Amino acid sequence: MATGKPHAAMTEIRDLKMLVALSQYRHFSRSADACGISQPAFSARIRKMEDGFSIPLVRRGNQFMGFTREGEVVLKWARKLLADMDGMNQEIASLSDNLGGRLVIGVIPTTLPFAARVSANLRRLHPNLMVEILSLSTGQIKAQLNDYSIDAGMIYFRDAEPGMAERLYDESYVLIAPGELAPRSSGTATWSEAAALPLCLLTRDMRNRQLVDDIFARIERVPQVVMEANAFTATLAQVASGSAATIAPLSVAETFFTSDALVRLPLVEPEVTHAIGLSVKDQDPILPVIGALRVAVRASL
Repeated sequence: MATGKPHAAMTEIRDLKMLVALSQYRHFSRSADACGISQPAFSARIRKMEDGFSIPLVRRGNQFMGFTREGEVVLKWARKLLADMDGMNQEIASLSDNLGGRLVIGVIPTTLPFAARVSANLRRLHPNLMVEILSLSTGQIKAQLNDYSIDAGMIYFRDAEPGMAERLYDESYVLIAPGELAPRSSGTATWSEAAALPLCLLTRDMRNRQLVDDIFARIERVPQVVMEANAFTATLAQVASGSAATIAPLSVAETFFTSDALVRLPLVEPEVTHAIGLSVKDQDPILPVIGALRVAVRASL
């Protein structure tokens, strides 16, 4: 049977893992350490892969400079093959009710509290399963789902690829402010009132900030943003210092809101919610860890 060129000699699973390690560490020596071999041996195995494919996979200078176009293709398939191998091992283990392995979930910052509950339920149901939660941007989650770097993602449902997501819950928003800045000590606050306060919000590259800005634009108000941060822990720290207020999802406020000196007011006029979804790669057969994840998600809602 005819085959296209270039073609590869038999590639070992270990070689695929080395290629993926190189994409993660982007440094030959650190990648070799992670794989438990010497740097010369690591480089030799990468070159052996290149010889097998009869193409360069890596761009080299005085140091690692990235992958060639062909190398990116091989890397994508290496991740998929390793994911399929993990899935096979997981399904075998699940036959004896002993699901293990590793599940990597990429989440936008607003979903971290929910992801923590899901992780706890997963560990309770499957104590041998290692769960890794990565705080990522929406774009990073979508890209890493497509190249098999992560197994699942929690993002805004509206941003998910069609057919790849299921709706989880609706996210609502609250104003968190020091008592002296808050428009009142209880009840609700309007978005117009929030716009008049000195605010510390997420940076503009974060999807949550973009949605908040859209709401202010809808009511034709320009918020007084005096500080920005790329994590809610940082924005809440500024609020705790008394220098600014912030706008956060209710789930974040319920998790990190601890000070009696702060006021938490649901935001109205308008009342806005955004749906959060669970996004997974369309695979057949479905990885056992994804089935377990869905069970844990339902238990966490």
